[in-house]
Amino acid sequence: MLSLANRSLYLCVGYRDDMAEFLPAVLRGGIDVIQLREKDRDHEARRAMAAIMVPICRDFGVPFIMNDFPDLAVEVGADGVHVGQDDISVSDCRAIVGDDAIVGLSTHEAREFDAGLGEAVTYLSAGPIVATPTKLGRPGTGVAYALACQAKSPLPVFVTGGVNDETITDLVHQGLRHFVVVRHLTEASDPERAARALRTAFDEALVSVPVEPAQ
Repeated sequence: MLSLANRSLYLCVGYRDDMAEFLPAVLRGGIDVIQLREKDRDHEARRAMAAIMVPICRDFGVPFIMNDFPDLAVEVGADGVHVGQDDISVSDCRAIVGDDAIVGLSTHEAREFDAGLGEAVTYLSAGPIVATPTKLGRPGTGVAYALACQAKSPLPVFVTGGVNDETITDLVHQGLRHFVVVRHLTEASDPERAARALRTAFDEALVSVPVEPAQ
């Protein structure tokens, strides 16, 4: 089974007319997981985007994940699928994409996370830690929830909500290591520069993690 343990910056992005330029830019900047998350358009639009995105991700050696649709993930040659609490089940996803593919699951509260740990998932997401327009109507869970999830998980836990080059330093210093980013890149006037700033902030935060005093 593929692992995302050594990957830290995960971009969710929807349909874009400039995807052929946007995607290489953020990958050059240091993003190391990509998800096509297109909620509003049909499968033809998703196929069209995937046809652009899959070969670019292959060239960069970065996993490409399809949101919601495991059958489409297999069709377009994605590395895996990500589902939410109200989507197709993890077990059904696994039956479609196979044992070696990536399967991710969103969680927003402890009972969902604990149930997810018992599923055949590759990683879990936790949050949003702050309210965000990409999850309309969902309140923030706070950092403590994400840290509690990470502490009990043998799998990578990707944190969602408000991640950018200014917030990521404190989040890393608090102990988080895997992050989902959306607006910081999708709304950037210079996506490569924004991605590089995020990667630099993350890398510098890792080497400056405060050391706990010896007891």
